[in-house]
Amino acid sequence: MNKNDFNDGLLGFLDASPTPFHATLNMGEMFENAGFTKLNEENKWKLQEGGKYYVTRNDSSIIAFTYPKKSKNYVMVGAHTDSPNLKLKPNPVVKEHGAVKLEVEPYGGVLLNPWFDRDLSLAGRVSYLNSEREIKEVLIDAKKAMAIIPSLAIHLDEKANKERTVNMQTDISPILTTSDDFEFDEFLNWQLARHDVLDVKEIYASELSFYDTQKASYVGLSDDFIASARLDNLLSCYIGMLSICSIDESRPMLFIASDHEEVGSESTSGASGPFLENTLRRMFVDYDEYMQMIRTSIMISADNAHAIHPNFPTKHDSNHAPHINKGSVIKVNANQRYASNSKTISKFMNVASEINEPIQQFVTRSDMGCGSTIGPITATRLGIDTIDVGLPTFAMHSIRELAGRDDAYSLYKIILGFK
Repeated sequence: MNKNDFNDGLLGFLDASPTPFHATLNMGEMFENAGFTKLNEENKWKLQEGGKYYVTRNDSSIIAFTYPKKSKNYVMVGAHTDSPNLKLKPNPVVKEHGAVKLEVEPYGGVLLNPWFDRDLSLAGRVSYLNSEREIKEVLIDAKKAMAIIPSLAIHLDEKANKERTVNMQTDISPILTTSDDFEFDEFLNWQLARHDVLDVKEIYASELSFYDTQKASYVGLSDDFIASARLDNLLSCYIGMLSICSIDESRPMLFIASDHEEVGSESTSGASGPFLENTLRRMFVDYDEYMQMIRTSIMISADNAHAIHPNFPTKHDSNHAPHINKGSVIKVNANQRYASNSKTISKFMNVASEINEPIQQFVTRSDMGCGSTIGPITATRLGIDTIDVGLPTFAMHSIRELAGRDDAYSLYKIILGFK
């Protein structure tokens, strides 16, 4: 696969994955097409040597793995499916001042200002009861620009360009319509019908998120950049997914994309939960074999990295400031906010050097806080040697982020270079 095909596929994946549920569904379909067999956690597993398998949890986290059985030195790639966004509250409808708006709750460390004046749609999971008294679930995606959060005109806010703040309760409710006839359950039933779900006795619950309808695209004089929502961290999900789909089943590799990283990973389907460990223990029932696998494997925790912003260069340590389109970033933190150490860094650098792929280093300024990833969480839970790497990005946690056209493909080649 060449870089252009890789990036074109990335744009399609980003557009088709407005929520973790959709991203997980799309990755599962990709694994099916690549010959992976789907497993069900509720059933007894009968793994065959030389097989390729995948399994999901909560419809929002996914693990895929090869099973050469005798080879235990796994290359594992970890990412996360969730991104900061605006989630709909359970009883969201507010009708006042001639408009109908929907109340939302910010999910994760969302950068709120860019959400104003965007064409927004709604997607996620809906649970309902059918005529057979069965609880069913379906993913929906309105796909239509159906809501907007209009800015307050500068004439009414003279300080807008000086000290604008956003109140999370009162300022960010998307406006849906001016019709007082709007009813939320009717809207959901209409959306279910659009998705060919007609046998609905009662709607029980939903997990719906707003998203920007603007498509992912190339930007720049020479298409230098990729601009999209949810680059953090669907960019790494796409790399990990394609990596494991590109290898022979005789190579031990595992890919995991977990939900809820943006809110701390503490859930049944998050990296702090037992999903990965449960899966590995079913792959290696004998404890000695399990521990041999853990201690001979490596976890590559792949998440985005803050590229040095040309308008705000002082926000970076000048000796550890990654540039877009200059290669993958090794992330280091003395206080273990990243799991990289000299041993895992050396392995990664060696592979990159052998195939002539560039790498960079990132250390946050000592007088600024440092974010974290699934890397330290996974390393702590499993005891597996781990490295945190990422791709240089502008505007992380914005409704539209910016990455380089060259970097994702470069990391993909490095992962394939591990033996």
